Amino acid sequence: MAYKKILTIQDISCVGQCSLTVALPIISACGVETCVLPSAVLSTHTAGFTGYTFRDLTEDMPAIKEHWMKEKIQFNCVYTGYLGSTKQIDYVVDIFEATKSENGLLIVDPAMADNGKLYPGFDEAFVEAMKSLCAKADYIIPNMTEACLLTGIAYQTEYDEAYVQKIITALQDMGCKNIIFTGISYRAGRTGIVVCNDGKQAYYEHEMLPNSCHGTGDIYASAFVGALMRGKTAYDAAGIAADYTVECIKATAEEENHWYGAKFEPVLGKLISALE
Repeated sequence: MAYKKILTIQDISCVGQCSLTVALPIISACGVETCVLPSAVLSTHTAGFTGYTFRDLTEDMPAIKEHWMKEKIQFNCVYTGYLGSTKQIDYVVDIFEATKSENGLLIVDPAMADNGKLYPGFDEAFVEAMKSLCAKADYIIPNMTEACLLTGIAYQTEYDEAYVQKIITALQDMGCKNIIFTGISYRAGRTGIVVCNDGKQAYYEHEMLPNSCHGTGDIYASAFVGALMRGKTAYDAAGIAADYTVECIKATAEEENHWYGAKFEPVLGKLISALE
């Protein structure tokens, strides 16, 4: 298999096991060259910490793109996570168009909301910009809250398959090509992923754990991207990423005071084994 090169664009929280500090090691462990473009640098992530520092790197992005173009650098895939502004979304589109290789993929995790609410600092203008980015993507990886915001469908904590299908149809009507719809639960104690790929739809169900961790969405998306770029089908990549994320949560539950992220490092071997 050809050696693939990925660019991931998202913030870097120096402490907190999320965003680039998750994406870089996980995708690299999948055997894929991983290049990074930090959209911002934070001392910690914003959930549970106070007084964190933040440096916006938006204005550095065009110059980085120009240098890459001069050097004729190209990527087989551009994968985006947390983006801090509508301007960054515009720059992502420019960077993808300028640096994608032949048949290069754009994979978007529309990381902007959870539990029925937008993250702090985001508004409807950001949601509209994210809709446009998702419509251009080859794959999107939304959770339930993000999918509802993208489609304008009211968020519900209790739902059936008809409700999920309504959201999927609305995403497809927006122009979303392939959808990896995470956190979809149809029965107690179980959850899963609806995979819509190449006109086909399937559901991968897995164990739902009682505890949750910050950063598991980043872990999941990174593992999915890594597995997909290693040649796995979208369905298989979705399942591998789900199983790995469950292992990360289990590992974290063993340590009572590890509240700020998921211990993904000790179980990286399981991800690597799943890809072989």
